[in-house]
Amino acid sequence: MKGSLQFIGNATTLIRYNGLTLLTDPNFLHRGQRAYLGYGLSSRRLTDPAVEIEDLPPLDGVVLSHLHGDHWDRVARRKLDKDTVIVTTTAAARRLRLQGFRRSVGLEEWHTHELRGPHGTVRITALPAKHAPGPAEALLPPVIGTMLEFRNLDERVELTVHVSGDTLLDRRLDAIPRRFPDIDLGIVHLGGTRLLGLLLVTMDGEQGASWCDLINPHAVVPVHYDDYAAFTSPLDDFRHHIEQNGLADRVVYMRRGEIRELAPHHLVR
Repeated sequence: MKGSLQFIGNATTLIRYNGLTLLTDPNFLHRGQRAYLGYGLSSRRLTDPAVEIEDLPPLDGVVLSHLHGDHWDRVARRKLDKDTVIVTTTAAARRLRLQGFRRSVGLEEWHTHELRGPHGTVRITALPAKHAPGPAEALLPPVIGTMLEFRNLDERVELTVHVSGDTLLDRRLDAIPRRFPDIDLGIVHLGGTRLLGLLLVTMDGEQGASWCDLINPHAVVPVHYDDYAAFTSPLDDFRHHIEQNGLADRVVYMRRGEIRELAPHHLVR
């Protein structure tokens, strides 16, 4: 197998390709435990992760969209190897280095970091994201989306994976398909998360379907939609709007724990 994608739960996935292994947004809390979101806010987890953190394979890096308790939790802070490379926002990298993760790399938008493996490299590019509307954005941690470009030893791009991060649909995302017009796989964070039951801070089903139309990946895997009580937009909401938009043939719905093969330029269905 050239590579694989495993959905662990919430926004946590394990991506393997060309001998490189990346973990996204590590969240290993269990059902009933609370993720802390700042300002005294928290949300209760409704599911268990499909994999325990102790059972992960050796990691070449972690791709972290932002520093919220449902993306970087106390389990990850305690149990991940402190030598792990964590690619994230500049604000998160500063805090992670204070926690002992001295190899944390903070990226500004459009800046890149490269990891090298036995059969190629992955170039990680930070992309625009918007975690809340208007002035409320300043109250939440900075967030990035990421583009993962897996290259072979000849430096030829074999696979592109875009992780949306926690974002709303926003005009600043328009630049992504202009810079990356041929994306193999999009991993889209959904859920319609509402803080205090009011403020929408992640895409609901309608916005998620519009994101797919805008970003235009060849295949889409939805994540981050039913693991926490703060989510208000179920996966069926996304499914409904995807079908309305005529994009149903692109979406791969993965169960927690499921593994799909990643091959050059596509996700094997």
